Amino acid sequence: MIISITKQKILKSVWARIIFGLIICLASIIIGQQIFLKIPGIDLLQADSRNLIKGIFVSILAISSYWLFYSNYEKRAIRELSVNGFGKKLFAGILIGSGLQSLTILVISVYGSFKIIAINPVSTMIIPFTVAFTVAIIEEILLRGIVFRITEEKWGSTIALIISGATFGGLHLVNPHVTLLSVLCVTVVGVLLGAAYMYYKNLWVPIAIHFAWNFTQNGIFGAITSGNEKTSSLLTSEINGPKILTGGQFGPEGSIQAVLLCFIVAMVIIRQLHKQHKLVKFL
Repeated sequence: MIISITKQKILKSVWARIIFGLIICLASIIIGQQIFLKIPGIDLLQADSRNLIKGIFVSILAISSYWLFYSNYEKRAIRELSVNGFGKKLFAGILIGSGLQSLTILVISVYGSFKIIAINPVSTMIIPFTVAFTVAIIEEILLRGIVFRITEEKWGSTIALIISGATFGGLHLVNPHVTLLSVLCVTVVGVLLGAAYMYYKNLWVPIAIHFAWNFTQNGIFGAITSGNEKTSSLLTSEINGPKILTGGQFGPEGSIQAVLLCFIVAMVIIRQLHKQHKLVKFL
């Protein structure tokens, strides 16, 4: 009897719910990628088309594994993936993410450090579009859906924001050309994404913000994203100038204005949550 009670406590603990969820989701993504590559005839497709289909396939696996695991493990409806008001949530997230990134680039442009060299065909955005939505879905499922949601339930909103934001920033420490400022910005973006999840109680909004932030930066403006190499984009651009404004080789999200803009929006959302008494207190 005592062993049974102890086992139930362990299985319902924060760490068990987080670790098991991460393992299941990551395993489904990794195994799914291997299965995809073995589909007959898949290698005959053009690289862009193959990667787009692969991105959709992997994203569906991430969402499905999360939904199936937690609906059974936690015995509840997965309301954070509800499609009620889906269009409005996507629009809100894309508006926030693309708006913040556009303002970041605007500051660089005002200082004469952003130059458009060429405008390319719309088809050049397929690769960054695929990468942006795949990364956004996977990272938000893992960090906001699992890490943030579960830690907030146990330890409250403030601690959950700190943990998920710091984790998000920490994961980018392995990226090329990382700086203290760039890690700070990514951490603040993580807090913003957590705040957006709290406000809407839905994962589609942080997914949309994350997607729009990356895609606008890389797929539209042709800037480096998180220190990675440039890919094809709508605009072929040249960004030169002080690292504090341009982000240097890490990209615009490593700039001071990106930190400030994301911090302001995050604080506005958190302020609204406070006014509406929606912040979860530490128990």
